[in-house]
Amino acid sequence: MSLACGIDVGGTKIAGGVVDLDGVIIEELRVESPATDAEAIEEAIAGLVTQLRERHPIETVGVGAAGYVDKSRAVVLFAPNVAWRNEDLKGELEKRVQLPVVIENDANAAAWGEFAFGAGRDAEDLLLVTVGTGVGGGLVLDGEVYRGANGVGAEIGHMRVVPNGILCGCGKHGCFEQYASGSALVREARSLAMSGAQIAQGMLRRAGGDLQKITGPLITEAARDGDAGARQQLAELGRWLGEGVASLTEILDPEVVVVGGGVSEADDLLLDPMREAFAGQLVGRGFRPIPGIRKAELGNRAGLIGAADLSRR
Repeated sequence: MSLACGIDVGGTKIAGGVVDLDGVIIEELRVESPATDAEAIEEAIAGLVTQLRERHPIETVGVGAAGYVDKSRAVVLFAPNVAWRNEDLKGELEKRVQLPVVIENDANAAAWGEFAFGAGRDAEDLLLVTVGTGVGGGLVLDGEVYRGANGVGAEIGHMRVVPNGILCGCGKHGCFEQYASGSALVREARSLAMSGAQIAQGMLRRAGGDLQKITGPLITEAARDGDAGARQQLAELGRWLGEGVASLTEILDPEVVVVGGGVSEADDLLLDPMREAFAGQLVGRGFRPIPGIRKAELGNRAGLIGAADLSRR
């Protein structure tokens, strides 16, 4: 049995798992992420690999990193939440673990995980849209991860959708993730509640009158319980997602669109409005196949599984 180790590096946690050829995680470990110290992160990753290797015959290591990874799958050019700047992460880790290592963008790794073992396993072309604090993207085209000329393709969250719109953390105005993310969902719900709008009072009561306690999970829970304001907010988020993905579809023509990230837990309360807006914006609708929009199946382990499998290829 060929076993690979997948590592998912986040701002607060680092997860490591042993993954078999069927995408099954045999064992998984987690440690705190020392995000401000690049060397400490490498030590933590190496420690996870070493522990797992003591119990399993691991042959390769794949690391999913939230940042720009060069096309050679070796250097992290820039990571917004981790202390990496032009970091030869592949080289440093191979010295420590004495195994072949590949570095992948975390969204690319998650897209491959869903393509190979999850919601897109019956497709040849897949667009992954992750909806959490921001909006991330990953592409598989003709059965291969699309990385772009420099390895930094598919950063769909920073597609500009509103000229002179809301200021994004990247420094631009009007980015997709400022309108179609979990952060946007919470911002708009809190704004509605703060304005005194009657339709938002159910969410505010559920939060005990504290605006800061109106969170994505609270909105989803309220919507499931039939709260009209919460459902309206999820529907508006779905509209933004559907229209944005329709524009991407005109360029990429994916077979399926897979939606992951924490906000996808709202299921059809988010996905049905997204599907409606998506179909309504497609050019030539009625004369072309409409890509299916599906919820991701692998959850927050998609990146770990995908990184492990890509390290074999």
